[in-house]
Amino acid sequence: MFPNLKNPVFTDADDLNEIARQLRRDVINMLLLSKSGHSGGPLGLADIFAALYFNKLSLLPEDPLNNERDFVFLSIGHVAPIWYATLSRRGFFPTEELKTLRKVNGRLQGHPAPLKTHGLPGVEIASGALGQGLSIAVGAALGLRLSGKPNHVYCICGDGELGEGQIWEAAMTADHHKTDNLTVIIDRNHCQIDNRTEKVLKLEPLADKWSAFGFEVFEMDGHNMKEILETLDKVKKVKGKPTAIIAHTKMGRGVSFMEDDYKWHGVPPNDEQGKIALSELAPTKYGDFVDYYGGK
Repeated sequence: MFPNLKNPVFTDADDLNEIARQLRRDVINMLLLSKSGHSGGPLGLADIFAALYFNKLSLLPEDPLNNERDFVFLSIGHVAPIWYATLSRRGFFPTEELKTLRKVNGRLQGHPAPLKTHGLPGVEIASGALGQGLSIAVGAALGLRLSGKPNHVYCICGDGELGEGQIWEAAMTADHHKTDNLTVIIDRNHCQIDNRTEKVLKLEPLADKWSAFGFEVFEMDGHNMKEILETLDKVKKVKGKPTAIIAHTKMGRGVSFMEDDYKWHGVPPNDEQGKIALSELAPTKYGDFVDYYGGK
C-alpha cells in the first residue's frame, strides 16, 4: 500500500477545490502561451482530476512505473492540458515545463505520449485517436487480474467519443470478463467539436445503455467535490462487474463566456479573453508557473 494512498495529499473538499481552481488557471496560462489547444474540456474536468490525483489514486510521482500503481488512460487525448497541469502540480515534472505546451521537440504535445517514447512520466500510452482508450484499459485490467495484482484501472472518455463503435466493443468485452478492477469515467458535458452531442448523435438514455452492457452505473455532479469523492469510493466496492461513472460537467467550467458552449471545444482564448478568464479564476495560494500573461 502506497503512503500516498494511506495519507492522500488532500482529504478536505475545500483544499481539493482550491487545487482544481489552480489547475484551471494553469490550463488558461498554458493555452495563452501556446496560442493553440483545447479549452472547454480541460476546464470541465479539473475537479475530477484533482480528486483522482490528489486524493484517490495509488501512485508515486518519483516512481511513475511502480508495479503497484493505479492506471489512468485518457482516451480523450485532446484534453491533455488538464492532465499535464495535474501531473506537474502532483510532482511528476516541474511546473516550469508547462510553458512548453505544443512546442516542437517538447514533451507536452497536443495529444499525450508516454514515458517510454517521450519521457513524460505519468502517461501510459499515446492517445487521442478517439474510441481506442477503453479497449486498452480493458486489456490492462485483464492483464492485472491474470497477474493477481490489486491495481485499479481508470479510463476517461468523452461523451462525444461514445459515437465510436470500438467503445461498445470494449464495453462488451469488459462485461464478458467481469473486469471489476475497471472504472470508466464519462465526461458528460453534452458538447463536442461541432454541436451539442444530442444533435450530432443521440446518446440518451446513456445510463441505461451502460447498464445494458453489464456495467454498474453511477452518476455524479462532476463539479461537486464531495460527491466526486463519494462516487470514486463506491466504484471500488463493486465486485463481479465493471463500473461506469457518468460525470455531469460543464464545458469551460469556471470561465463565464466558455461555460456550456461547444464552440470552445478546440480553441484557446486570445489575450483579452485570457485576462478575463484569469480574473474569474481567482488566484490561489499555489501561485502560477508564469507571471500574469502579457506577452512576456
